[in-house]
Amino acid sequence: MENSRIIIGYLIYLPIVITLTIYISKILFKNSKLFMIDIFRGEKNIATSTNNLFQIGFYLINIGFALFIMKIHIYTNNGISYQKLIEILSHKIGGFTIYLGAMLFLNLFLFLRGRKKAIRQINS
Repeated sequence: MENSRIIIGYLIYLPIVITLTIYISKILFKNSKLFMIDIFRGEKNIATSTNNLFQIGFYLINIGFALFIMKIHIYTNNGISYQKLIEILSHKIGGFTIYLGAMLFLNLFLFLRGRKKAIRQINS
């Protein structure tokens, strides 16, 4: 019984974190395309290619981290109740969501920094 509830937890956790990662990535890299074009001074091919590489890296890091923290630990001999499973999942998914937000802001910071450098080079 205990193992089947853990499997249920994994079957809930994985689609949620993968969907969150894909959704955030699509929004971030759709909107960052303009930053990349600006950074690469209108070179759309290089900007698009670089943006796609950043997106692949975003997927790898975030889905890798989601898999890394996936394990559900049970510290009791009584098994795991559905209430405890929901609490564990909310903790894991909430933590992963905070992590995704931090990664989003890190990427935005990098895009803005790259844009700032590109503008400085143009003005020099």
